[in-house]
Amino acid sequence: MSSSPAASEVSPIADAGPLSLCARSPHVPADRLVAEMVPPPRFDSVRFATYLPDPNQPSQTEAVRVLEGFASGLGGAHAVAGGAKRGFFGFGKAKTKKPAGPRGVYLDGGYGVGKTHLLASLWHATPAEPALKAFGTFVELTNLVGALGFQQTVQTLSGHRLLCIDEFELDDPGDTVLVSSLLARLVDAGVALAATSNTLPGKLGEGRFAAVDFLREIQGLSAHFRALRIDGEDYRHRGLPEAPAPYSDEQVTKAAYATPGASLDDFPHLLEHLAKVHPSRYGALTDDLSAVCVTDVRPVPDQSTALRLVVLADRLYDREVPVLASGQPFDRLFSEEMLNGGYRKKYFRAISRLTALARDAKGLVTPE
Repeated sequence: MSSSPAASEVSPIADAGPLSLCARSPHVPADRLVAEMVPPPRFDSVRFATYLPDPNQPSQTEAVRVLEGFASGLGGAHAVAGGAKRGFFGFGKAKTKKPAGPRGVYLDGGYGVGKTHLLASLWHATPAEPALKAFGTFVELTNLVGALGFQQTVQTLSGHRLLCIDEFELDDPGDTVLVSSLLARLVDAGVALAATSNTLPGKLGEGRFAAVDFLREIQGLSAHFRALRIDGEDYRHRGLPEAPAPYSDEQVTKAAYATPGASLDDFPHLLEHLAKVHPSRYGALTDDLSAVCVTDVRPVPDQSTALRLVVLADRLYDREVPVLASGQPFDRLFSEEMLNGGYRKKYFRAISRLTALARDAKGLVTPE
């Protein structure tokens, strides 16, 4: 693949130049979207036992206790006789009686309190083979419906014991209605549900603000969910130094050439390229990258561009890909209007995650 425009101005340090995200236009078949509905690589090894509750936040310990009990109660749901696997679209699955009691849990809390860790731990602890459990973000779930169609998505997921939805979005009425309708069909089929979302940044002191919103938006499904409040500070900043200041263009470019498997792109060109790739393919866009290097980071120009960048940040964070950047610091990516608008929870999440990935990238730069 060709290197980015920024790379052409610097003599190569390695035999081959860095990769370029702008040179990638991946095609992702629908069956890959389904197969990839598992916890992201960063959460492969997490378990309830590896979650470290803050001793000053008893709600964290209580959440672990409740979720462990919820997982153990899912052993009988959708049991398949003889261990037979369901087909790709769920045809031929055995009919079983739906267990009594709440079929869903909702984790309500701020940024970085470990909700995704707990949600992934629930997925791992549920006694079922991976093909009978699904894990994805709200956006990934809507992308699946777009790829398969509503009815096929219902058939595909209705044989599952558990569906975990991370980062449930409440800011798009159309998608919320779509997913609520999907969940209603899955609950009728006996699928257990678990979901997370973030309390809005301006509402962190108002207790169950996000839970109230969530239960209102899913309307008829609210009786199926038990809301668990998880208090605490963002663990990504707990006891850690501030994010490193942006590096120079030369430092970023040299690091990209010196790091096998790294990509190098000019930030404005990268934003333009993201508009040409469907967000459902952003995961594939980052396949096999060891690091993402970007030069000339600057505030995003509009909300559509900002929302695409949020999805890319999520996929990079899921895959633990370090991000090395020059230009403006990440906390200046989004305007004050954006940070105070309806999508602000997404922008704060992206800032938090990109900051964590910037810390991870510090070791790529050779001290001068």
